[in-house]
Amino acid sequence: MISDRYPPSSRRGVGPSGPEAVLRPLSVADKVSDVLADFTEWLALYGETSWDHQSFFAGPVGRRAKSLYYWNHLLGTAAVAPIIFFEAFVPSVRKLFHHPIRFPIADAHYAMGFAFLYETTSNPAHLEKAVHFLNVLRETRASQSKEYCWGYPFDWVTRDGVIKQQTPLITTTPYVYEAFLQVTELVEGTTSPEDRGQRTEDSKQKTNKLTQNQTDEWHQILASIARHAANDIKDFRTSGTASSCSYTPYGEGGVINAAAYRAFLLTSASQVLSKDDYWRIAERNLNFVLDTQNPDGSWFYAVDGVRDFVDHYHTCFVMKALAKIHALTGHEACLKALSKGVNYYLKNLFADDGLPKPFSKAPRLTVYKRELYDCAECINLCLLLRDRFPQLETTLKTVVEGILRDWIKPDGSFRSRRLHFGWDNVPMHRWGQAQMFRSLAFYLREARKAEKLKAEMRLEDGRQRTDDRGWRTEVATEKK
Repeated sequence: MISDRYPPSSRRGVGPSGPEAVLRPLSVADKVSDVLADFTEWLALYGETSWDHQSFFAGPVGRRAKSLYYWNHLLGTAAVAPIIFFEAFVPSVRKLFHHPIRFPIADAHYAMGFAFLYETTSNPAHLEKAVHFLNVLRETRASQSKEYCWGYPFDWVTRDGVIKQQTPLITTTPYVYEAFLQVTELVEGTTSPEDRGQRTEDSKQKTNKLTQNQTDEWHQILASIARHAANDIKDFRTSGTASSCSYTPYGEGGVINAAAYRAFLLTSASQVLSKDDYWRIAERNLNFVLDTQNPDGSWFYAVDGVRDFVDHYHTCFVMKALAKIHALTGHEACLKALSKGVNYYLKNLFADDGLPKPFSKAPRLTVYKRELYDCAECINLCLLLRDRFPQLETTLKTVVEGILRDWIKPDGSFRSRRLHFGWDNVPMHRWGQAQMFRSLAFYLREARKAEKLKAEMRLEDGRQRTDDRGWRTEVATEKK
């Protein structure tokens, strides 16, 4: 627990060491910084592949059981029941069902997380890690596709059949787009004359080398991702102004967060790549997301009349996309939808202790009480929207402190799930570790920026007071 790892106060004040040292409590940002440092060390030792919450169903035994469940509910229930039991009570048994694998979603989140850390610390090692994960993503793209895109590294059994591994997913590819865009803009931005003067020689040499050798390629990858999202993912007209989109290049429409992801990606790409056609596609998907918001402010998972549940992280996915689109375009309808969405979100997707709960109304029996993934997406959403909805500040504080208090393991990784009895402590890169790392790194960057701004304001205030005292002294002298 965080209370065991940190004393009530720490010698982090400015002043002499020893008995006269200034003692002050660690701030939340200080604790987050230490947690991220520990996690970085854990990641280096643990490695970049992991099991997953889908490991139970990614191997041949689990796939057959899940397929049987969709084909014959009664027989399938008997087949999956032992697996569900293991998931609920002996989660470590998932290691017998499949092997550790690499997940593009996790690699993208790690790239973004390390980019945030580089922005915060100027440590070139963090930039090197961000670039490392981009290089991995470049190599792990869906090799059968002409354009750059990414999917799951396992065969995924769904109610509509099996989505084969490496099938591009519009719910995965946008994260990789964001990662490439963030690091590209970071590297190009840090080579401005002002920034160059603030870097060490080692940092400047590494950044300049990156700029010369890689950013052109990254721009080409961004353009390729955008072409994939625009041309390979299919539109399904739902009204005169709106369209849903397919989940894969071969699927049907109707999944709301899929349309939200694509709307954001193409809105961003329309500006980054100066392609007005992308905005026209994005706008129709955006209108679909806006049209499908329920009167109470919620969004179902899909509009097929079957998957009409409302859960935490899919709600975050939709609202994050709207928040980013609004930030890019000032789209007023996005802000109105977000206002209703935030109201529903805060009232229905949190437990009495102020921490996220998985469903507003669970569609089925769940084996867990709380998800690390939900907490990570909550932190991310609050950071994106708190300027527009200040009530999210309280939620952000509660969730970050809850993570620091209960979810940090002694080895530096995060707990994955709080079960009805105990915890699922199997580290899963895609299912929460990478997302929480990125969210806390984002939090730390924003906290340090706020601290710097406050310090500058105090300095400016001090200068004004000094100038004011000098002026008063001059006036008093003249009067004498």
